[in-house]
Amino acid sequence: MGKKQKKSVELSDQKINFMIQKISYKAIRYYPTAMSLDVMVTDEDGTKLGMQNIPFAHIPKEIKKIIKPN
Repeated sequence: MGKKQKKSVELSDQKINFMIQKISYKAIRYYPTAMSLDVMVTDEDGTKLGMQNIPFAHIPKEIKKIIKPN
């Protein structure tokens, strides 16, 4: 029997924020099997643009180390 892998990891309580091209992202949930991240998107004016699912490869390296430490 293999090790049971989690479906998702809740990150909303850790307050992980990052910016890409003047758009702010707040990490909400990480999906290890899909290697993707649910984020809340906010523009430079502070207006919430909604939730998005982005690939893990597209986030900054510093944030990757926080979410998935090796």
